[in-house]
Amino acid sequence: MPTRHDIRNVAIVAHVDHGKTTLVDAMLKQAGAFAAHQQLDDRMMDSNDLEREKGITILAKNTAVKYHPKAGGAPITINIIDTPGHADFGGEVERGLSMVDAVVLLVDASEGPLPQTRFVLRKALQARMPVILCINKTDRPDSRIDEVVNETYDLFLDLDADEDQIEFPIVYACARDGVASLTKPADGTVPADSDSLEPFFSTLLETVPAPEYDESAPLQAHVTNLDADNFLGRIALLRVEQGELRKGQNVAWIKRDGSIANVRISELMMTEALTRKPAEMAGPGDICAVAGIPDIMIGETLADPENPIALPLITVDEPAISMTVGTNTSPLVGRGGTGKGAENKAAVKDRKVTARQVKDRLDRELVGNVSLRVLDTERPDAWEVQGRGELALAILVEQMRREGFELTIGKPQVVTKEVDGKIHEPVERMTIDVPEEHMGAVTQLMGVRKGRMDNMSNHGSGWVRMEFVVPSRGLIGFRTEFLTNTRGTGIAHSIHEGHEPWFGVLTTRNNGSLVADRSGAVTAFAMTNLQERGVLFTEPGTEVYEGMIVGENSRSDDMDVNITKEKKLTNMRSSSADSFEAIVPPRKLSLEQSLEFCRDDECVEVTPESVRIRKVNLDARERARAASRAKHG
Repeated sequence: MPTRHDIRNVAIVAHVDHGKTTLVDAMLKQAGAFAAHQQLDDRMMDSNDLEREKGITILAKNTAVKYHPKAGGAPITINIIDTPGHADFGGEVERGLSMVDAVVLLVDASEGPLPQTRFVLRKALQARMPVILCINKTDRPDSRIDEVVNETYDLFLDLDADEDQIEFPIVYACARDGVASLTKPADGTVPADSDSLEPFFSTLLETVPAPEYDESAPLQAHVTNLDADNFLGRIALLRVEQGELRKGQNVAWIKRDGSIANVRISELMMTEALTRKPAEMAGPGDICAVAGIPDIMIGETLADPENPIALPLITVDEPAISMTVGTNTSPLVGRGGTGKGAENKAAVKDRKVTARQVKDRLDRELVGNVSLRVLDTERPDAWEVQGRGELALAILVEQMRREGFELTIGKPQVVTKEVDGKIHEPVERMTIDVPEEHMGAVTQLMGVRKGRMDNMSNHGSGWVRMEFVVPSRGLIGFRTEFLTNTRGTGIAHSIHEGHEPWFGVLTTRNNGSLVADRSGAVTAFAMTNLQERGVLFTEPGTEVYEGMIVGENSRSDDMDVNITKEKKLTNMRSSSADSFEAIVPPRKLSLEQSLEFCRDDECVEVTPESVRIRKVNLDARERARAASRAKHG
């Protein structure tokens, strides 16, 4: 079969924070993608605000570099897909792999293969793709290059790789410095026999197969991603498998349900560095963007009108976590941060608080996010949103609140399924790195969550690596407690491992809540009296309402408190009038921490200004009646 030698398609996959985006930056700079006068940021591919804030890649993105071989000859276009490293965004990884012919597996020279490394490698091996192993961050003082290479070989064997797949080339790199070598450097040093990524580029050209095509085959192009433009509308990112795609061409659009419609390509664009430029034609193996089809979806096919042949739909793993997303039903709905003053009235004019607006936004999210599902519930103003993990769902909620939405979010739950008449729940494989002195605390923490230890290794550096298989619902609320118990030193990563029979009752939060028993503004006097009862979440002056959770009780049951109580003024002078008691600073909970804190009868109110935790049932008497009914059956 003929091949296109002027193009290579490769995905860079790795665990979170192993240096994928930094390596892509170095490739772009060394391939001459930017002029000398251009001001360049670090992690240029992380263009999303949330990606920059959290320091992780959330969306798979593609870029292209023109590489000029040192031996001379025509320049070669290398299309690079930068994929997320977090397991919750696995749908993006699977989509990225459908666009390429090989993968670069990036592994940290100190941390070695971690759960997400296993996940992305398994997907690549299933797709029968060649793998290039890149050992990154060789300059880390605690790097252990030989051990990490051996651990990677063990991982390949563990995933049933065949002989051809195990014979992979190894490149040693320091992506931050833009240096790579085929010769193993000493631990903790930058490769000395090279001053650029040239060995990495030459290994890519030798290992990544050039796209093959059939000259007589009709057009086939796979939609792998979606984007939007203010002028062009919806943009579909495609990989052309066979035939040619031209601007202004009429093509057959094969939809997910099998129906076929004839459409016209109004715009055709190809990626150069970080920008899309107009093009006239895209051939086999090219990754391009087209406009002119307003309702096109991921996984669909553009084909020849005379001979339309569909490509297989993109399938992703089942969701494991769900939560209820609905309109804001609190007394402070639509009233801004404090609910007072004319400046808040101006700030909330474009606030989105209706069920129709929330449903439209969730439907829009489904268009570009293949790993998400939205199901109807008994209530017309709430929907069940299912995703891969807690972080993926929290990112969606964070994006919506920044767009002006006010929402009520239920406690995250696991998505169960029935196997042979028994309920099975999702389980995760958790890898934990901790200093030796915290080993007992972590083992105890996982024991409460029904975690089963599978493996434990000590590298002799004072750190221990433990592997647990634990039910997904045991990890809801785990990270905050884990970081507290390990004093911020522990590192924990998990990956979906399948389903196992229901583990039984789990009690993860032992403390109850402090619940406001009336509306009003928080006073310093009331906080001073209440702080011995537990940890408070609110500051003086914050407006609260009945049923809102203002703190964590030091005991296991809930307590209704008056946090708006004011000091009575008299004309009698008190001997203690001038003695002030310091208020303990309140604990500020982020959106993720608020979701973790929730119990089954609690939910989170999310507005553009604030995140509040509240009882599902705001009325104290009704809550007491419901508790009594539950107790007496």
